[in-house]
Amino acid sequence: MKKQANFVRFDQGSRDGFAGKNSSAVYVEGSAAKRLSSLAQEEFPRELSEHTRQNRERALRMNMSYVLFLTVAAFLTVFICINFLKLQAETTASQKELTKLEMKLSELKLANDSEYNRIISSVDLEEVKADAIERLGMTYAVSAEVRTYDSGAGDYVKQFREVPAD
Repeated sequence: MKKQANFVRFDQGSRDGFAGKNSSAVYVEGSAAKRLSSLAQEEFPRELSEHTRQNRERALRMNMSYVLFLTVAAFLTVFICINFLKLQAETTASQKELTKLEMKLSELKLANDSEYNRIISSVDLEEVKADAIERLGMTYAVSAEVRTYDSGAGDYVKQFREVPAD
């Protein structure tokens, strides 16, 4: 049969049981070790260094200018967040409006192309030719009336004066 040993660690430097830099630990071995519950109930005086005490006092003190600064910073943060959310909502609304307008433009282009094709298909060029020859008296040009010349650049010619006879 093995002998069981009870180990208890007691830290004098901290109340929560964890050892700090300046704490000393006492180990008790054997069956006469104190129970942890009774150790936790005991209070031990704790001495703080002067530097630690000053830091705690400084942390508890807040002067009026610091409180004012924190208040202004909090209001400024809230104001910026609200404006950001407003801008984000406006951007979303603008994007939705742009999408609607683009869809409407697409529909209008489709309707315009459809109407153009309907008009073009409704014009009978043979009927126009027959009407021009019969009703208006137009005739085809004979080879003596046709003059060719070099126009220079492009395929568009604008006549400002009479074409020379040669």
